This record gives sequence, C-alpha cells and structure tokens, in this order.
Amino acid sequence: MQPHAAVRRQPPGQAGTGPGVQAGLEVARAVTAGLERKVTSAIRWSAVNSLVQRLGQVGVGVLVARLVAPEQFGVFAVALVVMNIVMSISEMGVSVALVRTERPVEELAPTVTTLSIASGALLCLVCVLGAPWFAGAMGTPQATGVIQLMSLSLVVAGVSAVPGALLQREFRQDHKFVADTSAFVVGTTVTVVLALLGFGAWSLAWARIATNLVSTGVMFAYTERWYRPGFDPRQARELLSFGLPLAGASLLVFGVLNVDQIVVGGVLGTVQLGYYLLAFNLANWPVAAFSQPVRSVSLAAFSQVRDDPALFARTFARALRLLALATVPACVLLAVLADPLVRVVYGERWAPAAQALALLVVLGALRVALELGYDYLASAGRSRAIFVIHLVWLAALVPLLALGAHVGGLRGVAAAQSVVVLVVVVPAYLVAFRPYGLRARVLGAAVARPLLGGLVMVAVALGVEQLVEAPLWRLLVSGALASLAYAAVVFPLRHEVLGLLRRSNA
Repeated sequence: MQPHAAVRRQPPGQAGTGPGVQAGLEVARAVTAGLERKVTSAIRWSAVNSLVQRLGQVGVGVLVARLVAPEQFGVFAVALVVMNIVMSISEMGVSVALVRTERPVEELAPTVTTLSIASGALLCLVCVLGAPWFAGAMGTPQATGVIQLMSLSLVVAGVSAVPGALLQREFRQDHKFVADTSAFVVGTTVTVVLALLGFGAWSLAWARIATNLVSTGVMFAYTERWYRPGFDPRQARELLSFGLPLAGASLLVFGVLNVDQIVVGGVLGTVQLGYYLLAFNLANWPVAAFSQPVRSVSLAAFSQVRDDPALFARTFARALRLLALATVPACVLLAVLADPLVRVVYGERWAPAAQALALLVVLGALRVALELGYDYLASAGRSRAIFVIHLVWLAALVPLLALGAHVGGLRGVAAAQSVVVLVVVVPAYLVAFRPYGLRARVLGAAVARPLLGGLVMVAVALGVEQLVEAPLWRLLVSGALASLAYAAVVFPLRHEVLGLLRRSNA
C-alpha cells in the first residue's frame, strides 16, 4: 500500500489549502500510515507463524507417515473430509461480518457469540448421529468413531469464533502466533505418543481436538474483553443476510477442495485415498506457508481501503505480486521434484503419491491467488458473487473428477482439478473483478516476472534430471540450481520485499 495514495496533493495557491484542509490531509496520512504499520507488522508475525507451523508439520508429517500405514491415513482422510465440509458453515459466516464491520464491536459480538455457539453445537449433534451414514457413503465404515470424536471440534470452533475474529480485526497476529505455537506443541505430542502406541487414525483425531482446545484457550487469554451470549433479532437478521451467502460459499469451497477425496475414496479405495491425501497436503504447502499469512490480514486490510477504488485495486495487485514471488518457486520445486521428494523424505511405500503431486501443485499455486480474490470480494460485500463462483466451480468439477478417476487414476483426478480452475474459475473471478478496475492485463503484469522465473526453474530442473539419476542428488542439485536461476530472474523486484521489511521494522 502507498501511504500517500489515499489523499491528493493540491498545488499551493489553489482552493482547499486552508488550515482545516491541511489538518485533514495530515490526519488522513497519519491514519493510512498507521494502518500500513499494523498490516505489515501483522504480515510479519503471520509469516513467522506460518513458517514455524509448516516446518513443524512437515517434520511431524514425515514421522507420522512412517508410523501410520497408508490405509489409516485414508480412514483419517474420510473423517477430515466430513469435518472440513461441516466446519465451513459452523458459524454461518457471521464472524467475517465482525471483522469487517464499521460499527462498535460490542453491539454485534453478543449476537455473533450466540449464533456461533448454537450452530456449532447443532452441527456437532448432526455429525455424531450421521457419522455411520457419512462413513458408509464414502466406503469406509471404520471411520465412524473418528468422525464422532472429531465432531467435538465444531463446538470448540463456535466458542472461539469471536475471539479469533477480534484478533484478526485488530491485526494481532503476534497473539495468534502464541496460540498456534502452543496448540502445535500439544497436538504434536498427542499425535506422536498415540501413533507410537498404535492408535493409527485415532492419534490424528485426538490431536485435532487437543489442538483446538489449546488454541481457543490462548485466544481467550489474549482477548481484552469477553462477550457473553446475547441476541438481538434485528442484528441477527443483518448478520445472517451477509453471513449465510458467505457460509454457503465456504461450504462450496470445502466441497470443491474435498470432493476429490470423496471421489478417490469411492472409486479407487482407501489405500489410494491415503496416497492422495499425502500428495494433496504437500501440494498445499505453499498455500499454507505463503497464502495464510496474507489472508490473516487481507480481509481486514481490504475492508479498511475499500472506499478508495484506486487504492483498493493497487493493494490487491501488490499483494498478489508479493504472493507470487514466494509461491512460484515453491510450487515449481514441488512439481518438478515430486518423485525424488516423496521417495527420499517419505519412503518408497509412498511413491504412488508422486504421480498426483506434480499436477496438484498447479491447483495449489492457483489457490493462492483465488483465496486472495475471495477476501477481496468479501471485503467489498460481494458474498453472493463468491457463492455463485464456487457453485459453478463445484458443478463443473464433480463430473470431471469422476471421469479422471476412471480414466487416469490419481493422475486423472489431479488433472481434472487444474483444468477446471484454469478454464472455469479464473475467468469467473476476472468477471467479478471488473467493477473494481481489476483487469486481466493488470494482474498479469503483476505476476509476469515471477512466472517467467518459474519457467526458467523448470528448464534448469529438467536439465539436471538428464544428468543426475540418484533421487537424493537430483533433489539437492536441482533445488539449488533452480532456486538460483529464479533469484536471478526476479532480482529486479527485490525492492518489493525489502520495502515491506523496512516498513515492518520502522
């Protein structure tokens, strides 16, 4: 964001240069500069948080993959699919309204608390009672108990909705870092101990509950004011009018991101689902590492500048460029080194996961941009547009996934994902962006150099592959040389990152 973009300087001697106007300009500059300091500080803390969490999860994931058999990962994947879909509507989108509202928080928070807890408890009951049907429909009846256990996290999510929204609204990602780190330590301990004791999928389920409880406790500890449940019918109607379309869109988002696992489990079986889950998690590492830090502040930041269309558009384009600078090299390395990465890190028994990983990385890279677009439209109040886009996405995806599974197995499912995003979803977002002055050429210019650097990385990695056969050496040599090539291509954009770091330290 440019600190001076929100105001327009007038030449001396022209109208509008009196003391009152000058004071107003100074206030506007101070407000904008203060917002930028908050945003950059929040991004810094969120990036540290995400990096620590991702590195820790990779290490734990490697360990657990060697302790838990692929079929047990498949059982957990079935439960995770159900929980992710239900979790997406657990608080009906009303916490987002709390993040973006310009009204006093204390007016809305009691009603948001009531709606979030009530919906979480109701959905928990639905999952407990419906778990046998959900597990049976996905061809994995042994997942019934795991689903029932993990459904308790819905109640915890309802309780933590308001504290989490308040931390996001105030850009307190330093507090979120403490909450996530504490939860990770406890969850990791639970996972490893139970996995060593032979609990399989149950170890992952119990870790999920422990993680949610610890994170919620820390967020409450950092919340300056706790809000008791209350209910205002007028506010509830307003909240639900905004939140329900967004919750519907969130449900479709999780449907989009999990229907592939339903298809894999139903068509290819639980073991193949275990392989696919590993590949999917690896492909989404860039999303978690780079997109989440920005998304932790993007909704609140976009909401602060949405009244200035030019600044609104520039903020999005700049955020997209910064994301591309970090995301493109990570995705390229995952794609071109999928086979040696899986064999060296996870072991030979997980090698089938590599055939899906290379194509799923394309989906992961595009999701980074699409999730930023989701927040952009949400901050502009376009929750219905988000809903329609994801409805079209899901409708196009389901038949192609089934076709891909039958024709190409794991590789066919992964290819179907990427094709739908490129052909259907990206154009739909571009149409939704048009009223705000965001055109394809503007966004293309923002990411052109990172994409060029990615193409150079692919060429270097493929060249090394012809010369080096050993998986470990391919991984090391290709990774190092391709990264150096990318750095050389994007070197002219170094001021983008350095400028962010300078403002963060200011």
